[in-house]
Amino acid sequence: MKRVVLIRHGESVWNKENRFTGWTDVDLSEKGVEEAHKAGKLLKKEGFQFEKAYTSYLKRAIKTLNVVLDEMDLDWIPVEKTWRLNEKHYGMLQGLNKAETAEKYGDEQVLIWRRSYDVPPTPLAKDDPRSPFVDARYKGVDEKDLPLTEALVHTVDRILPYWNNTVVPEMKEKYNEVIIAAHGNSLRGIIKHLKGISDEDIISLNLPTAVPYVFEFDDNMNLLKDYFLGDPEEIKKLMDAVANQAKKK
Repeated sequence: MKRVVLIRHGESVWNKENRFTGWTDVDLSEKGVEEAHKAGKLLKKEGFQFEKAYTSYLKRAIKTLNVVLDEMDLDWIPVEKTWRLNEKHYGMLQGLNKAETAEKYGDEQVLIWRRSYDVPPTPLAKDDPRSPFVDARYKGVDEKDLPLTEALVHTVDRILPYWNNTVVPEMKEKYNEVIIAAHGNSLRGIIKHLKGISDEDIISLNLPTAVPYVFEFDDNMNLLKDYFLGDPEEIKKLMDAVANQAKKK
């Protein structure tokens, strides 16, 4: 049996302020750091022994992973970072408060921007300070691949080649347990693919921060089962809180 653990980063400063974050590189809040410690302790208690880790180019995911691995005494394992695991790019919404945006445009429009499968927000200008085209970390990425906005369909399109061409072959050939520390929408893209979730139903999937989501596979990477680690009632409350973030106050 092979296991992949997906974990969304702990609460970030902008999660706390209820802002659209996307590719903005904001840090973890104090609560987010605590959530990461809790996740690491739980994974250690449950006997996970990761052999490799994957994460994005954004510090909230990187720091969550570092804390988790430190709690597990696994600081030494190889970590691969890729822009393909970055959060969905929210275009001109990045930095705006979700509830205030809902007051202005309505709950329904904001839900479409947040969760629609194929409707992206208004794009940034290429020379906007928030644009990846002016960010040094993306200098090695082909310009045609860099987004100025995304819907989930675009996020899935950039993640699946990495899952299929990097993670899956490495799991088949080398590893039995790995962890992927990333973001709500990038992980939703992987989950949609693994579980065959429809374009319509993926809208209602809400991932809580720093709760390990375990996927078990056979040796050919066929999915056997999936489950969250932790108290089911607590996890449901956390999922509901994520769903309600962008509703009018």
